Amino acid sequence: MKLIFKLLVGFIVLLIIAIVIYIYRNLNYDKNIDKIISRAGFLEKQVILPDGTLLNYGEGPDNGPALLLIHGQATEWQNYVKVLPKLSKHYHIFAIDCHGHGKSSKNPEKYNAVSMGNDFIWFIENVITEPVIVSGHSSGGLLTAWLAANSPENILGIVIEDAPFFSTEPGRYEKTFAWVDNFKVIHQFLNQKEETNYIRYYLENCYLKTFFGESWEGIKNYAFEYIEKNPEKGLRIFFLPPSMNKAFDLLAGSYDLKFGDKFYDYSWFNNFNKEETLRQIKCPSILIHTNWSYDDDGILLAAMSGEDAEMAHSLINENVMVKIKSGHNSHDEKPEEFSKILINFLQIFEK
Repeated sequence: MKLIFKLLVGFIVLLIIAIVIYIYRNLNYDKNIDKIISRAGFLEKQVILPDGTLLNYGEGPDNGPALLLIHGQATEWQNYVKVLPKLSKHYHIFAIDCHGHGKSSKNPEKYNAVSMGNDFIWFIENVITEPVIVSGHSSGGLLTAWLAANSPENILGIVIEDAPFFSTEPGRYEKTFAWVDNFKVIHQFLNQKEETNYIRYYLENCYLKTFFGESWEGIKNYAFEYIEKNPEKGLRIFFLPPSMNKAFDLLAGSYDLKFGDKFYDYSWFNNFNKEETLRQIKCPSILIHTNWSYDDDGILLAAMSGEDAEMAHSLINENVMVKIKSGHNSHDEKPEEFSKILINFLQIFEK
């Protein structure tokens, strides 16, 4: 009986410790980001283009070929923090804040693939000053493909991380999680005047709440109370994972909602034919595809379905497709696997 009691007490103690660690991690996921980035030798810099556009970026030590990292939507260059220390031992990394994100310029006229792509070509030619390997995540992956197709002389090779190539076509886009949970909500928010706080509006109108059922009301009320008490801070919910709290952080400040609205009306894709772009890529390439599924309403809970990924893979000349069992952001969720892919990619250029 005493043994059972001791085991029970021990289990309870371990459970409490696990809960405390889980809560601490959820609330302090970004506590050491600046230290990690600094120890890896990165400096944050800015450059102003001839037309006045400001691009903010992080530059690491010169330990190899130039690597340009292009983050996905509603995040910033520091999102690569988990892979920067290891990758910077093999590359000279330039991780950029896309237009409308982080500390880069927020000019809606530049919120389209072609304008951003041309600015990144200028960045490669005038800041990096040598041909680069490019790795882009999500919408950054779309830009990576555009760069390889439209500026081949500046691109040595590319790694496309789970970019939404065909799921973003009109007629299909409306049945993706990104559209129903983000772009549609952003568009509606920008076209109303009753609510001025986007996080509050999102929590009331998001598609995400359908997965939480009745418990969403409690989550929403907790969030509203937190926002009321901490008006100057990003939302942190102690019982939700870092991936969700990260999103709340960015949506609260350094992400321009008008960028997302350009995805709602499809204008971000003006003069950007995805199939033609993929066919034009001739440099060495890797396409990373992560987990995907459809919910009961037929909403694609991913950037690409398996069919989309196979289509993209088939269109790129001699492409290599790698599947990672993770959510959309593999460099954050599976940093070891992602880093290994980028490091092994170097072997192609060392021959």
